[in-house]
This record gives sequence, structure tokens and C-alpha cells, in this order.
Amino acid sequence: MMSKQIRLGILTPSSNTALEPLTFQIVSSIPNVSVHFSRFPVTAISLSAKGLAQFDHSVIMRAAELLAHAEVDMIGWSGTAAEWMGFEGDEKLCEAITKVTGIPATTSVLALNKALDIFRVKKLGLVTPYLDDVQERIVKNYNTIGVEVTSGTERHMRVVKNTDVALIGEDALETLVGQVVEGGAEAVSTFCTNLIAAHKVELWEAKYGVPVLDTVTTVTWDMLKQCGVDTKAIKGWGRIFQEA
Repeated sequence: MMSKQIRLGILTPSSNTALEPLTFQIVSSIPNVSVHFSRFPVTAISLSAKGLAQFDHSVIMRAAELLAHAEVDMIGWSGTAAEWMGFEGDEKLCEAITKVTGIPATTSVLALNKALDIFRVKKLGLVTPYLDDVQERIVKNYNTIGVEVTSGTERHMRVVKNTDVALIGEDALETLVGQVVEGGAEAVSTFCTNLIAAHKVELWEAKYGVPVLDTVTTVTWDMLKQCGVDTKAIKGWGRIFQEA
């Protein structure tokens, strides 16, 4: 008997070159799951009016409605803007998507927060490509919900242009992951869906001994879970698929 075909719909920043190939690779071992993408304009990350306007829900909703044309089973926003704009923004976005399309929705950030609860993380290591003021917002928002991020457990690379984020090398990321673990992190998030990091998670978990929660991975994991997929079939992409 053939398993039900499951279609995942992913909302994608237009300048992102990392998340699509990584997401395809993550689900490749599950034959009845396909992934479909819809883009909306995002080119740079900052707290400027122009930078924040890229994430206006009306713009994202148009991309979500196009995914609904494919009759996907779940819609996921593979992006992290809620971390500097406020977690409640992603909650409202998901509610709006479901109200308009009838399709359940999640995001990288909401999924990450679920994983932090599951792994009982109270001190988070945060590795991002962002500017100082963006990182400060993210740290503040996590501290507000009782997840501690300190100067010892955060590193950021002050990159603005999104296409430049995908050029950050694996060695640089590994160094930063090691530094935040040394600073006392109980888990680490490689936090930006244009970082090419998800395929290194299992190696870093083995090397540093803590869960590593990449934001491309978190949204994919949550979508699969909500669609009733046994994620233990996904090997080589981190503890989240085996333990959460």
C-alpha cells in the first residue's frame, strides 16, 4: 500500500540560496515527502524601515497563498525575522496563513522555541551573521522568555547583504559554535536560514556534546512532525530528528 504523499510548502526569502538545497537533502530519505517553495523579496537584514518592511505580513501572505495553490499539507516560514521583530509576529503570521488558506503553518523560530523546550535549554548559544543592533534585539527577546543568552554564548558576524551570508565558510561557523559552547551554552542555534550549516550539525553535536539547532532544520522538523512523519528515519541531520 502506497504511503500518503505529503507536500511541504516553504516560504523563502528571495535572496536565500542555502535553504532550498538543504531542505531537499534533509527530506530526501523520506520517499513520500516533497518540498515546494514560494519566494518574497528580502535582500538585506537591518533594523531600518526598509529592512523591516520586507517582512510585512501582507507580502508574505501573497507567497503563502501561492503555496496553497499546490494544496500543500503544511506551510513553513523558513526565516528568522521574528527574533528581532518579536515572537508574537510569527504567531500572528501563522494564524493569518491558516485563516486565509486553511493550511496549518509554522516558522523556523517557533519551531526552534519548541525544540528548546524539549531539550530543556536555559542557556542558549547563538551564532548569527547579523549586525550588532539586530543581535541585541534577538538576545533581549530570548532573555525575556527565560532563555539566557550572554556575551559568552553569542557570536555574530555583522553581515548585512543576504547573499553574502551564504558565503560564510564552515570553518568560521565551527569556530563560533565552539566558542559559545566554551562560554557555557547548553545548546547552540546556527541562526539564519541562509547559513550553510545544517549539514554540519551532527558533526558539531558529536564534537561539542550539546544539541545544535539550525533554523533550516527546525522548521523542517516541525512541519514533518505536524504532518505525522516519523522523523527518526532522517539520519545525519542532528539529534532533533531522533530525540525531539
